[in-house]
Amino acid sequence: MSVVSIPIVNKNYPMGCEDGQEARLIELGKMVDARAREILDKIGPLPESSLLATLCIVLADEIHNKSTPSVTDADLKEILARIREIKNKIN
Repeated sequence: MSVVSIPIVNKNYPMGCEDGQEARLIELGKMVDARAREILDKIGPLPESSLLATLCIVLADEIHNKSTPSVTDADLKEILARIREIKNKIN
């Protein structure tokens, strides 16, 4: 296990991750830092705990509102047809 220091609004947060995942964690940290800075730019200074709570709510809202692609009956029929093709090739 590795520990990576993630800066969010000028404060470092040590975080554990699996070996080899350090770069991904750093990249995610940069995204969180950027979003936190956007929040501060819009509403002004906040205590650390309020900023982190606000950040969590904003990110949760963004995830919740993210549209998910819907699967149509035509998509399912196409998938079934492909499965049958593969099955026929195997038999």
